[in-house]
Amino acid sequence: MKITFVSPAPNLSGGIRVIAIYADALTEMGHDVTVVAQVPPRPGAKAVAKGLIKGRLPRKHGASHFDGLKARLHLVETDLPLTDKDIPDGDVVIATWWETAYMVAGLSAAKGRKFYFVQHHEVHDPRRAHLSAGSYHLPLKKITISNWLVSVMRDLYGDQDVALVPNAVDKSLFFASPRDKQPRPTVSMMYSNKAFKGTDTSLEAVRLARKTLPNLHLVAFGTERPTADLPLPPDTTYHLSPPQTSLRDIYAASDLYLFGSRVEGFGLPVLEAMACRCPVVATRAGCAPDFVVPGISGHLVDVDDAASMAEAIIDVLRRDNEAWQAMSLAAFQSIEGYDWTDAAERFLACLVADG
Repeated sequence: MKITFVSPAPNLSGGIRVIAIYADALTEMGHDVTVVAQVPPRPGAKAVAKGLIKGRLPRKHGASHFDGLKARLHLVETDLPLTDKDIPDGDVVIATWWETAYMVAGLSAAKGRKFYFVQHHEVHDPRRAHLSAGSYHLPLKKITISNWLVSVMRDLYGDQDVALVPNAVDKSLFFASPRDKQPRPTVSMMYSNKAFKGTDTSLEAVRLARKTLPNLHLVAFGTERPTADLPLPPDTTYHLSPPQTSLRDIYAASDLYLFGSRVEGFGLPVLEAMACRCPVVATRAGCAPDFVVPGISGHLVDVDDAASMAEAIIDVLRRDNEAWQAMSLAAFQSIEGYDWTDAAERFLACLVADG
């Protein structure tokens, strides 16, 4: 089968990573897969010279999860929407976020049956929320990744026929041996300035938990440097853009992972942490309600409830070693029996079933 993913510009986001995983998995299954990505055009010589005079370096295409892709990668340097001339003929064409949904909806039938791979409810930017919300009304068959997104597509957009294919975790990258609690209670979390990620709630929960556990150690990671308006506590260990193997080590050296998102399409770090035998304290967002069993593999709290999150942190960290190990094992067992091969087969079944 000839399958085309229409992607936003390559980057190191979790959404791009998932597209790359599916593109490669379907390629390995014997399908002809192309990823078409729109990227900003490189500036001409005059623009480069003018930029250098003004002290601005020319824009570069940075690293992304498409580097080393096994599937065919076709980068189109344009600021204009992609059209038929940019997309190969095929059996299936898949939009992967709201702008590409409009592009795919406008393609001819020769490009294949049209799908919309919904990884988030992309209505965060108030300037464009009406456009992104409108994309969910387009006549595209939706595949999404969490029960929360299925309910959003049903309740807000009236789509009763949304396919669910949960993300998985790469167990060759994320794994850990059984272990004891850390000598110093250790909490890890992802840092982000994006409001919907709830970093402020997580940091407030840590501050409150330290009133009871003053020696609590916070380890954070992210793709951006912490800012003055959202600072990390002074004694935090911070990892900027760590490689995947370092992420594994962070999870495996943590007593719990903290997930404070207000809204989230999925939240891969939740599964990554659990694969590394790390209990999770999470808001009821993204995949957390689908995988975290309260009191067994971690805790769930309401969005923006820093006080309840702090209580959950204290509960996990105050458990004796044997009780914590039971929670650690339960976290690991929550994600056993389902991997990216299983997810790819379910994804493919959705593409075939709609044929």
